[in-house]
Amino acid sequence: MGSFRGHALPGSFFCFMSLWWCTKYSLKYACKKYKRTCYLGSKALFHQLEILEGIIIICMALIGMTGEQFSSGGPYLTLYDYKEGQWNQLMAWHHCTMYFFFGLVGVTGVLCYTNRSLPVALIKLMLSNAFFVEGFIFYNHTHGRNMLDIFVHQILILIVTLTGLIVFINFMRNNILLELLQTSVIMLQGTWFWQIAFVLYPPNGGPAWESMDHDNIVFLSMCFCWHYALSLVIIGLNHAFVTWLVKSKLKRFCSSEVGLLKSADREQESEEEM
Repeated sequence: MGSFRGHALPGSFFCFMSLWWCTKYSLKYACKKYKRTCYLGSKALFHQLEILEGIIIICMALIGMTGEQFSSGGPYLTLYDYKEGQWNQLMAWHHCTMYFFFGLVGVTGVLCYTNRSLPVALIKLMLSNAFFVEGFIFYNHTHGRNMLDIFVHQILILIVTLTGLIVFINFMRNNILLELLQTSVIMLQGTWFWQIAFVLYPPNGGPAWESMDHDNIVFLSMCFCWHYALSLVIIGLNHAFVTWLVKSKLKRFCSSEVGLLKSADREQESEEEM
């Protein structure tokens, strides 16, 4: 992760998943509120989507771990270098551990929706656990680094810890507002990973940020608030769009589908009477 791409990759993952979770939560809420009985709001569709979601999360975790282990200068699955008598690329192993716990979330999702004996709420508990592990890892990740590097990671730790708490509260009590708040802070984490990439590893050989300039700290504090505002706007617009789509545009589709199902039932009943 010690590169621009290494920070942009998890940032993209978190942004993508936050948008997907916002869409899924909003779709469930809107279908329940407006009582859409079409296939879009059926349990069968959401069941399939949950399994697909788990598979995607597993693939993302595997991509992240593979990139950390086998990229240029990676540890290549070697934890301890016996020739040198020292640990080998522990920071990369830190990142792999983070990806591994999110991979467990995907595995839990697949198992919960293929094995009915497991409670579905276990997925949120594992997600909360993954964020707490991520926060713990990054808390012990910046020893001996410069002031700017430590500051941007401290903000990341704040976001990750807050996300873990919100997910855990949501695990105990399902609520659309909590779910939207959860997706907004996950989006914030994703965009902040991108911010870290631009600050610590400017692309295309751009000028490096002055690590000891306090003005950079002041700007990044304000920039963090902008990131949060942007995430709230994106999640709010996405929720509003999905709700509007279900309420207005899918009304005809659902009505026609229900009508076809009713006519098919009538035809079947008439055949049975004959």
